[in-house]
Amino acid sequence: MQRLPSLVQTAFLTLLAPTMWGTSYVVITELLPQGRPFLIASGRVLPASIVLIAIGWMRSRWRPRGPEWRHIALISVFNFSVFFPLLITGIYLLPGGVAAAVGGVQPLLVALVAWILLGEPPKRLQLFVGVVAALGVSLVVLRPDAAFSTVGLLASLGANVSFAIGVVLTKKQPAPPSRIAATGWQMLLGSVVLIPLSLAIEGQPPAFTTTNLIGFAYLSLVATGLGYYLWFSGIQRLPVAAPPLLGLSSPITGATMGWLILGEDLTVIQLLGFAITISAVAYGALVVAAKPELLRSKEEISSRS
Repeated sequence: MQRLPSLVQTAFLTLLAPTMWGTSYVVITELLPQGRPFLIASGRVLPASIVLIAIGWMRSRWRPRGPEWRHIALISVFNFSVFFPLLITGIYLLPGGVAAAVGGVQPLLVALVAWILLGEPPKRLQLFVGVVAALGVSLVVLRPDAAFSTVGLLASLGANVSFAIGVVLTKKQPAPPSRIAATGWQMLLGSVVLIPLSLAIEGQPPAFTTTNLIGFAYLSLVATGLGYYLWFSGIQRLPVAAPPLLGLSSPITGATMGWLILGEDLTVIQLLGFAITISAVAYGALVVAAKPELLRSKEEISSRS
């Protein structure tokens, strides 16, 4: 079991990942080509994968072998190949932050998936915090004039289900010898799926502007490459209940950037939602101290695989 200061540091570093992801709402809508979810998903994972694999090769020269390929490929499908296109489709079709609001159900989805895949029934407190968190995020990002799209809602919900499965599968598998390299290989395998789909469904990519290139560079190398490295590292060390609560900082960041950059107003109700959701995020960061029995050894995790 890790010492408490180490766990708090891990929780803080893990929190940085969804905070970076929250910036993607503005980057995708303001800096990147519209109507190209597979292209943007490919542009997120391919450059980041090359950089991470190169760094990992210089540090340890580890790469997947044997059954590890199957594990990494499976997690890659849920974390990147399915999640990103559905997420971006939801961002396109659900103005007003509704796509971000759907992310508020993450704690509940992860609890359900952990119950199904790991046989861990959710505790009452975990369910209660998940419901409160979903309410808080909804108050922040939903607006009276928000437009709803059935396809967009289904896409956002599907993205969050895929992400929840990815969280639990990552937690279930033993930690790889090189987290940087493993993250890079996941992204590379994800791009192997996404690039052909982008060409088949969306055709040849358009000519990129300087603004597009800046957006892709930030989205891939910072929000995706660095963000997912921190995220995967944290998932392996934190109890399964903590990461989805920390992930609530993503829609909160998205709403904050909408206020600061896009000039969107914040109402009293939204400020109340901020307070509720930040409380849930704080609980996620401290759950390892409040509930030490939630921590399980890697051997216990591996025995379930």
